[in-house]
Amino acid sequence: MIDPLYVASGFGVGLLVGMTGVGGGSLMTPLLILLFGVHPSTAVGTDLLYAAATKTGGSFVHGWSRSVHWQAVLRLACGSLPASALTLFVLWKLDLRSDSERSLVNLVLCFALLLTATSLIFRKAIMERYRRKLERVDERTTAIATVVTGIVLGVLVSISSVGAGAVGVTVLLLLYPRLPMATIVGSDIAHAVPLTLVAGIGHWALGDVDWALMGVLLLGSLPGIIVGSFSATRVPEMVLRLTLASVLFVVAGKIMFAELNLSSAFVTALAWTH
Repeated sequence: MIDPLYVASGFGVGLLVGMTGVGGGSLMTPLLILLFGVHPSTAVGTDLLYAAATKTGGSFVHGWSRSVHWQAVLRLACGSLPASALTLFVLWKLDLRSDSERSLVNLVLCFALLLTATSLIFRKAIMERYRRKLERVDERTTAIATVVTGIVLGVLVSISSVGAGAVGVTVLLLLYPRLPMATIVGSDIAHAVPLTLVAGIGHWALGDVDWALMGVLLLGSLPGIIVGSFSATRVPEMVLRLTLASVLFVVAGKIMFAELNLSSAFVTALAWTH
């Protein structure tokens, strides 16, 4: 039996992704953890493969429209794919207990959500302040900075499934100030496909993917992305960004609050046993 709430959630997230280009991992992973009680690792693994599936279509569209800067995508991937594989290998070797793994994912998820929300709100101010200076940066420095950005995104996305959207777009805007916005977004989506696929397959190998759940989410999100893409031009971009950032701040606060409550309960239980 298909749960209509999962389909509706998929549609809602798809709608936001279509309208803003951001919000897949930023909303879907916290939604699965907070609303449906899915274990954080399973939520991350499922969301990564869900993102790979949904962003593949977007990547083809941007590639067909020639709005992808493949050199930037390749540089990002040179950093992110090895970083993702190494992160997943470390997680596997650590063989964290369920509670430790839950805490690690939740803490990295909170950091990634706050970073995404901040980049959504302050993107314009950051651009105005640093764009002129970065236009004078030489090609070699840009290439190195892009690979380093890929490494950071690889680690963040592999642990939390968040970061490849708003954070990636903001950094690309700074590093490639002469590229049009459509190409920046297209490049970010094109890079997200192999990264989420590699990280998702890694989580699948660790047993952290719920295939049935992913299928139900896709059932709702694919129509949502189509509707959202057509609605994007009808809603002011600033309103969308501020709304999404506000939601992300609230979600990060809720996860952090739940994590602190869990930690204090654990410490109290430990004190009683001694």
